[in-house]
Amino acid sequence: METPLKDVRNIGIIAHIDAGKTTTTERILFYTGVIHKMGNIDDGNTTMDWMEQERERGITITAANITCSWKNKKINIIDTPGHVDFTIEVERSLKVLDGAVVVLCATSGVQPQTETVWRQADRYNVPRIAFINKMDRLGANFDRVIGEIHDRLGANAAAVFFPDAAEDKFKGIIDVVSQKYITYKDDEGSEMIIEEVPEQFKDKLKEYRHTLVERLADADDAIAEKFLEEKEIAVEDFQAAIRRAVIQNAFLPVLCGSSLRNRGVQLVLDAVCDYLPSPLDVPPVKGTDPSTKEMVTREPSAEAPLSALVFKIATDPYVGKLFYTRIYSGKIVSGTQIYNSTRQIRERISKVVIMHSHKQEIVPSIAAGEIVALVGLKESKTGDTLCDQDKRIILERMRVPEPVVSMSIEPKTKADQDKMGMTLKKFLDEDPSLRVEYDQETAQTIISGMGELHLDIVIDRMRREFNLETNIGRPQVAYKETITRKVMDVVGKFISQTGGRGQYGHVVINVEPAEERGKGVEFINKIKGGAIPREFIPAIEKGIREGTLNGVLGGYPVTDFVITLIDGSFHEVDSSELAFHLAARAALRDALQKGKSVFLEPIMDIEVAAPEEYMGSVLGDLNTRRAKIIHMGTRGKIKAARCEVPLAEMFNYVNALRSLTQGRASFTMEPAFYAEVPHSIAEKIIGARQDVVGKRG
Repeated sequence: METPLKDVRNIGIIAHIDAGKTTTTERILFYTGVIHKMGNIDDGNTTMDWMEQERERGITITAANITCSWKNKKINIIDTPGHVDFTIEVERSLKVLDGAVVVLCATSGVQPQTETVWRQADRYNVPRIAFINKMDRLGANFDRVIGEIHDRLGANAAAVFFPDAAEDKFKGIIDVVSQKYITYKDDEGSEMIIEEVPEQFKDKLKEYRHTLVERLADADDAIAEKFLEEKEIAVEDFQAAIRRAVIQNAFLPVLCGSSLRNRGVQLVLDAVCDYLPSPLDVPPVKGTDPSTKEMVTREPSAEAPLSALVFKIATDPYVGKLFYTRIYSGKIVSGTQIYNSTRQIRERISKVVIMHSHKQEIVPSIAAGEIVALVGLKESKTGDTLCDQDKRIILERMRVPEPVVSMSIEPKTKADQDKMGMTLKKFLDEDPSLRVEYDQETAQTIISGMGELHLDIVIDRMRREFNLETNIGRPQVAYKETITRKVMDVVGKFISQTGGRGQYGHVVINVEPAEERGKGVEFINKIKGGAIPREFIPAIEKGIREGTLNGVLGGYPVTDFVITLIDGSFHEVDSSELAFHLAARAALRDALQKGKSVFLEPIMDIEVAAPEEYMGSVLGDLNTRRAKIIHMGTRGKIKAARCEVPLAEMFNYVNALRSLTQGRASFTMEPAFYAEVPHSIAEKIIGARQDVVGKRG
């Protein structure tokens, strides 16, 4: 029986690494009856971490999808990775979800990757609830974490539950809304005991309730009115107001518990059903009509024209490729044809399956509001839109982060060259944050990704899944180049006369640095009076964009500048697209040499947490790595330092940190921005690049 749309919840579990996402999801599956025995990350037997690499390393690598039911609500859950190297999994999950549960550690609080996933959720305007996990852990502090949510995430947050004590004394949970005290009958946490709030918590409850009303009044007029009139607020009014404010992204309800000790997880499920939106509560999806280029919307209804987004591709050893798809409107029926408007092709669906982690349940059809996997598509890629051919729409594509680490790769035997090419193509289909290119200067295949672990998993999967052994080069930083000064009236010409028809292209460009980092390359056409015919302009832009792939310093991509085409000339007979393409490339190369090109390097946002007695050594070591200290803080007996450090200085840092602190420190790292490389280091980069080219030559 199909679930009414108002009773569907599409949610993600998002967090910093090691906050307890997968453990929380495992408990959710147990309490909703999907599994009958709870797995444990340390034992490597959790439902959602099904890949061998995930079970060995104790981390989530790929976002896993599963469906469960709670209080007559159907919940589609995506458990996402916390490690920054797999941030694309979070990005594409949030793109298609209606709500999210943000899990925070009661000891560590808001960490760098928490901020990253929060910003990703902001980008897609995803309503959220927060679950402060690990209340039983040493150093747990509920109020401090709520303070960090305010200060570091800028959220309008308030507790809807608060804990009875913390660390090893953590016993029960107090419900601020219904004013009840909750404990558990057994260790499994299956049966809750709900009682009146003990006398010793009444004052504290009053404080939390006042804060909740105050924060909610900022987001909801009905509560604001009652707050000003000092009226008593009924539980139903409270819950309705929280739901309205959450859906508008104006309020963050905060829950607490310990997933590992089976405390507080049912309350998270209740909050998902009560406060997070159904597909009917979020705005209708918007897209572009490819024929008119006008904005169109699709209502979340099975009767509306089809609109669906392929947000992920995975390879299954038994059924081949699985195309994970969010259906925003309309209906998909197994065995029928649909239209891929992004690639302008028809595709046939052989099977529609609902995913339960890596297991599949075949269904005959699926309608709006659901997340499923399709089997049988041939040409579709991540980010493509599926729709009705006579009601076309192209949905907005997701943002793909830029890779920061590269390494060379080659098969151990020449016979495996083709096999490696086909294997890498499969990985590229699955993972948009992975890049593969062939470096002409060094005659090497280069793979680029989000970090060392990301590339390490790719190499490991090649060996395990495809029996392909490879030799890899040392990880390299993905440097970029940019110009530092404006260059005016740069001329590019390509003139060739070799008998018969010649070639003639002539362009004049201005080049200037972008106003801020991260803007990429902007091309502006200011040709007037037909100095260059309109049909040659795309060839000029293509020539410039191709020219940006290899800079003049070390052959790294060029970025963050504005190029303006201001003049040129053409020949009635000899001008061609090729001639203008080559003239534009020549002009760009000349401009880069005159524009004082410099190297840019990725700067990482890193947070190191260590016992106080080791912090001096840790900071001393970071200073030798060109680190800039941004913030120092204390969490119980642990000191935390937040810094910005060039990625080039951070390779193999985990081993250095272990030896400095006897293994008692931890760190997290994520890409922040690109910055100019100091001159002395730039010379070393050029020297290293020339050595590689010389060896290959």
